This record gives sequence, structure tokens and C-alpha cells, in this order.
Amino acid sequence: MILVTGATGQLGRLVVEGLLEKVPAGQVAVAVRSPDKASAWAARGVQVRQADYGQPESLAAAFQGVDKVLLISSSEVGQRVAQHRAVVEAARRAGVRLIAYTSILRADTSPLALAAEHKATEGLIRDSGVPFVFLRNGWYIENYTVGLAPALAHGALVGSAGEGRIAAATRADYAAAAIQVLTTPGHENTVYELGGDSPFSLSEFAAEVARQTGKPLVYQDLPAEQYERVLVGAGVPEGFARILVDSSVQSSRDALNDGSHTLSHLIGRPTTPLAAALGATLER
Repeated sequence: MILVTGATGQLGRLVVEGLLEKVPAGQVAVAVRSPDKASAWAARGVQVRQADYGQPESLAAAFQGVDKVLLISSSEVGQRVAQHRAVVEAARRAGVRLIAYTSILRADTSPLALAAEHKATEGLIRDSGVPFVFLRNGWYIENYTVGLAPALAHGALVGSAGEGRIAAATRADYAAAAIQVLTTPGHENTVYELGGDSPFSLSEFAAEVARQTGKPLVYQDLPAEQYERVLVGAGVPEGFARILVDSSVQSSRDALNDGSHTLSHLIGRPTTPLAAALGATLER
């Protein structure tokens, strides 16, 4: 039995659908806050289990009879360690034989503020004694495509990334990696540093968007303080804006770059090229 936590999220949905192409539905379970959102999977034979990272008492039943768990990191920055600790402890008590965790690129050495909770979670998993796989995901291309509409409206994509190169891949690429480690043997106690095959700068990203849309778009590099003001002015909460700025600044120092090609080797195909990912987004 394979259990996917956070299964109704954007990454989780892709993982579950991919699993259903490889294993019988009866061998797939999902742990979700709102079972109603997973009713379509239940109709296909997936076991839907109510569980909430923030409610440890809900986790014991959710993990019963489970062999492998994909722990998709919580979206609640600042609360992740406590939430993940509850999940890891529940998995250990249930006798789970593998925990795969969606971490961050080079979590143990990354300068990104976001990395601290991932590093702590990896420590919790190691200390639990349960065999593990750390899927240290790099940036998602979708992190940038989600803001394309306002960028195109203003003719500028802004950030503090300089000409740093970003080895981004699509959510589907990272989902494929998770599916691979959950459905094939030989991954126990392995750390995978995952990124796209063809790193790009935000200037190159903007140029490709302009090429495909026929609309002017340039990358405008801003000092960190100014970029933070832009984000807050656009409605981003101050705390999260600081995290976004930090990630952008660190990417200017190649903290989001990766040349290992581990992701493409793991999934057995090249990662999705930027042009193709943008094309799919712009068609929607």
C-alpha cells in the first residue's frame, strides 16, 4: 500500500494519477484534509483517508496497513517541522517501510531561508530509523508561469535574481520522480538532488515568453528592498514576500542551479524544456 499525503494539492494530484497508471487502485491511498475533494478517486478504488498534518490524532488511522509514504511537504511555512514530526512519528508507529519526502535542492547546505525546515524534517526522518528517500526538488517552472498575466500586462518580469541560472523543472517532472521511487526497488536511504536539464536565467525566461506571445517582456532586476515593496504592494503578505525575495536573491548566486541531470536520469527521459512548459501554459 502506497499512501500520498497532501494528495489533493497540485503536486499530489499528479503523483496519484501517475501511480494509478502503474499500480492497481486498491494499492493506493490518499491522506487528505477534506475527503470530499478526493471522491472521484474513491470511486476508482483509491482508499481515501482523512488526515491533517496539524491534527496528529488523525494520522494513526490514516497510516494503518501502509508500506510506503510520500510525505509532500506542508504548505504552511513556519509550521512545517511540527507538522512533519507528527507525520513521521505516525508512520514509524504504523510500521511504514519507506518514507519519501519532497525536500528542497541541497537542503543540508542551501542558503535559502526555505531550506531550514526541510533540513530539520530530513533530520527527523533519519532519526526515526525508517528507510527514506529525500526528493530534493529544485524550483518549479510553475513558480514563474503563475505570475505571467500581470508581468505581460506591465511588460516586465521583476525579481532580484540577477543573471543567476535556475534549474527549474515542471511539477509533472518532479511527480514522475516520486512515482519512480514509490514503484521501483532500490531507492532506500538515497538522497536525490533534482533539477531541470537546462537551467535558465530570468532574462532568458522573459525572452522566451516574449517570443511565444509576441508581446514585449523584459526581466527587470531590482534591489531586494524594492522587490519586496513591489510584492507587498501586489498583495503578498509581508512574511511570505520576504521569503520570495530571499529565494530570488539566493538564486542570483546560483543557489537554485543544478547540473547533475539526476532528475532526468531518475525518470528515464529529459525534463520538460522551458519552451514546451511555457507553450503548454500559454495555450490554457
